[in-house]
Amino acid sequence: MSTFRIRTGAINLAKADRPGRCRTPCRRCLPQTLLLICLMTTQTQGSPPGWQTIFDGKSLAGWQAVPATSGAAWTVADGILTGRGTHGRSYLQWQGSDNVRNFDLRLQYRFQGKGNSGVNIRATPDPTGRRAWQAYHADFGHAGIGRNILGAWDFHTPGRKEHGVPRGQRLVIDAHDRPTYSHLASEPSIAPDADGWNRVRIVARDNAFEYYLNGRLSAAFTEHLPPGQRLSSGRIQLQIHDPGMLVEFRDIRITVFDSAGPVEP
Repeated sequence: MSTFRIRTGAINLAKADRPGRCRTPCRRCLPQTLLLICLMTTQTQGSPPGWQTIFDGKSLAGWQAVPATSGAAWTVADGILTGRGTHGRSYLQWQGSDNVRNFDLRLQYRFQGKGNSGVNIRATPDPTGRRAWQAYHADFGHAGIGRNILGAWDFHTPGRKEHGVPRGQRLVIDAHDRPTYSHLASEPSIAPDADGWNRVRIVARDNAFEYYLNGRLSAAFTEHLPPGQRLSSGRIQLQIHDPGMLVEFRDIRITVFDSAGPVEP
């Protein structure tokens, strides 16, 4: 017997040789067959349980510009979230992320021309006042900007060493904040899709962090500092960095999990 499982139970697909069943399709069984196909397609193509779309493609609902005076820099049209560097450096903060620790974040971005952007994770106000925010920062940039930005991690951590993890590198930080670098097993990809969009995946799991760009691991780090010296949780923020730049985002979704990590690869 073939079985297709759904959350509420199972649907049994009848074999043609079962008594009382049609051996060939007919008008009586066609509606049930179509329903079953729809259910199977929905289950296969839908997002895994626990995923949340955090940009609705129509508005800035659930997002807040920081500082508030830079709100006009962020607009939405045709399913695309656009940030313009006309109001100084600005962040667009997901309002559901005040205290997020472990998560898997997916999004797409592209630049119109040159630019420097990225995502702050575990962001909190900087108590030293040197920066607006302390955070771990996944850097985005136009092709040619260099491996220290495009596909790299940057530490915005006043009060301790501000490490960088260039594209293609893995960093391990010991208990005394001393760095050890190594090369990733394979070369990262910086080639966007044909329409210019770049696919990003950012995974934060306790003290380990991975940044994937266009389907390949681009940069990663693990830190073994005492927990009180690390960024344990915080906000998620999109960034406008350079004056005059234009960056676009779409398809932003997240799943939050415990330290066991996500199921989907």
